Amino acid sequence: MDRHRIFDSVVTRLLFLGLCIVILGAAVLYYTLSKFLREDLSSVVAHQQLALATYVARDIDYKIVQRQTLLTHLATALPEELLTRPQALRAWLQERYEYQPLFSAGLFITDARGVAIADYPVLPDRLGTSYSDRDYIRAAVAGQSYVGRPVVGRIIGEPVLPIAAPKKNAKGDVQAILVGVTTLADKGFLDSLLQSRIGAATGGFLLISPRDQLFVASSQPDMVLRPTPPPGINALHDRAMDGFRGTGVTLNAKGIEEVSAMVSVPSTGWFVVARLPTSEAFATVERTQSFLLKISVLIILAFVVISSGGLYLLFRPLFRAAEHAHRMTQGEVPFEPLPVVRNDEVGYLISSFNRLLVKLRGKQAELVRMAHHDVLTGLPNRALLYDRTQQVLAQARRRNTQIGLLFMDLDGFKRINDTLGHEAGDEALRQTAKRFNEIVRQDDTLARVGGDEFVLLLGDLGEDAEAAASTVAAKCIQAMQAPFLISGTPCSLGVSIGIAFGNGDSTLDALLLTADQAMYQAKEGGRDRFVTFKAPAT
Repeated sequence: MDRHRIFDSVVTRLLFLGLCIVILGAAVLYYTLSKFLREDLSSVVAHQQLALATYVARDIDYKIVQRQTLLTHLATALPEELLTRPQALRAWLQERYEYQPLFSAGLFITDARGVAIADYPVLPDRLGTSYSDRDYIRAAVAGQSYVGRPVVGRIIGEPVLPIAAPKKNAKGDVQAILVGVTTLADKGFLDSLLQSRIGAATGGFLLISPRDQLFVASSQPDMVLRPTPPPGINALHDRAMDGFRGTGVTLNAKGIEEVSAMVSVPSTGWFVVARLPTSEAFATVERTQSFLLKISVLIILAFVVISSGGLYLLFRPLFRAAEHAHRMTQGEVPFEPLPVVRNDEVGYLISSFNRLLVKLRGKQAELVRMAHHDVLTGLPNRALLYDRTQQVLAQARRRNTQIGLLFMDLDGFKRINDTLGHEAGDEALRQTAKRFNEIVRQDDTLARVGGDEFVLLLGDLGEDAEAAASTVAAKCIQAMQAPFLISGTPCSLGVSIGIAFGNGDSTLDALLLTADQAMYQAKEGGRDRFVTFKAPAT
């Protein structure tokens, strides 16, 4: 074996490194045990934090949904005639408040402008106060039930959560707004979160509203209703505000490293954070490390120097290759062969990967085409038709134009299949696709959606959409008039066409259903003809 090959071999280097590890056995014990304990505890703590956060998030979500459902029900049941009778309206609120006391800070009703007209319990200066600047009032005026931004109540001076539900008349117009207010620290609401601690130091829970960029509740009282930190302070918090849910280790705004778990509260868009300082989470690891350090500090120092340097030099090409490959999978860099630094086993592995990458790149275009095109005719299939339809609908919304969809079913195709066989039927479909392709515009989409059924999607139709689509349908019927030569036998085929029209508010399913119904009418009317319908908007 070539001497250079021996020295370049990763096996030789691992044997040398193994000899060093055997000599420095104490260091191996320290590293292995510490690494094992930290990984094991990280997994355990992460699962524990996630379980705690999940429990709290579900509990909060249940309580929010319970209150929102109750408020919507009360708003629906509110008699309209009471809106002009403040005393009777207050009595109605009192009865609901006493028998369904979910809103500890009370209930109040505003008119359609957001001015309070009745409340219970009665609070001074509330009646006549305008709440039109509150987000929940604005949403309710627009006809939506809404969980508002947590605020310090104007009257009671405590952090509260308002929820609003519109009272509509038979025509759907908002007549009044019913608001239920719950104190955050109320027993049975968020009191358990506010009073809970995880561990002995700064661990606990956070309830965060990304929409409002606000700490809704916290185990630390000084953080309640405080704004969230700006981006760049806490990387994991920034990811959570962007939608990440899961676990991770991060430095909080105070510079304390924590194990955190984030779980969504679906009804509000909030999320719960369960956090525990790593100093507590990994206390066992630290005690174990301290014990080993006392008896083997010199051996550990030697091990760190040798193993760190050796492993770095050994696997540096692999690390760089792995990082480059990862960036390729993330779309940060184009797919390209990885550099081969050394001719050892790592270099051989990278070379093999490069050969595999070349083959994959060659197959990628073919796989993409197979996933979106009909194998027999080469036309777009239903999946690609759906994507194209979304683009055409979006364009129609922007330009306020109409689109058309032609659902075409061949007449006489079954006779060819039954008499000449399936291969002849396949050839008939291929020739049909070719004839239709010669008619369609470059921006239109011709697809085969199954059997002898074709769909032609027409986008950006002008003012006389029906005339334009009818012209295309007539061309398709005309294209089928000439006989087909299949397996040496002249054959005739016709086509029945159903046409549906829609706009930017339409959907592919609605267009297909309408066009399909029109096509069946065309068949019943004598075939080789077309019928037009208009698809309903969603």
